[in-house]
Amino acid sequence: MKRVLLASCTGLALSLGGCATANAQDVETAAAATAPSPAPAGPALWKVSDEDTTIYLFGTVHVLPKDVEWYDEDIAAALESADTLVTEIPADAMNDPALQTTIMGKAMLPQDQSLRDLLSEEDRTVYEAALAKLGMPPAAFDRFEPWFAGMTMAVLPLMQKGYDPASGVEKVVEAAASETAKRGALETADQQIDLFDTLPQESQIEFLMASARDLDGLVTMMDEMVAEWLEGDADGLAEIMNRGLTDPVVAAALLYQRNERWAEWIDERMDEPGAVFIAVGAGHLAGEQSVQDYLRSRDIEVTRVQ
Repeated sequence: MKRVLLASCTGLALSLGGCATANAQDVETAAAATAPSPAPAGPALWKVSDEDTTIYLFGTVHVLPKDVEWYDEDIAAALESADTLVTEIPADAMNDPALQTTIMGKAMLPQDQSLRDLLSEEDRTVYEAALAKLGMPPAAFDRFEPWFAGMTMAVLPLMQKGYDPASGVEKVVEAAASETAKRGALETADQQIDLFDTLPQESQIEFLMASARDLDGLVTMMDEMVAEWLEGDADGLAEIMNRGLTDPVVAAALLYQRNERWAEWIDERMDEPGAVFIAVGAGHLAGEQSVQDYLRSRDIEVTRVQ
């Protein structure tokens, strides 16, 4: 479960974690983690094309240590050739003050409910111990829904160890893209919030407890996933993710259904001429029921560029 979160967690999700931290208590930031060494192959890049349309598919990591180098010539050439950059959500979505209000409104439990009251005695003990490891009081997330607390609990250890949303791949891609290139998005920020907010409560709690049970392993796991991404090893990334696909409801909501919708979007976009660079979480471009799988089911050939 936690692997699905780390692999598919969106830029919005990482920003959501910051909202919760501000409403709980400040967490002391530890020294930056040692970044995995990039391999010569570089992060994976695919394309689909016909006589007048080329669409590049690039898998991103939404949060990285500051000193990771990954932007190579092949990625730069593809991005420079694009007249349109498409990301999961609009690049400026999190700058909208109204969105922060929406986030916190959906993340809050009803006044008569407490997060810890939703947990079994055993889960509550594990959960409170995890909060203590983060230097946070037991009541820190009592007002939040399980999905929001779980997301925040997964992100905080990464940020404590030097992972930074400001170093995320989307930030670099957005800055490197031509100013004249059009900007587009596959989803809205509200839609991404609803992905989590509409999960069944049972799945939300498992989502939360997956992080709480293995809090110490989250950074190691993310290091492994980043290493596979830097090597361009989509199969290796998928193997790591598949170990955590324990809840089919969460996997379908966060990965498979979205992959299918995005493949449909790409199929329709192929009817328009031009060059498009699509940057989405690397988990969507790895393993079974990936975006590429759904494209192939539509008889669209997908070619690995690097």
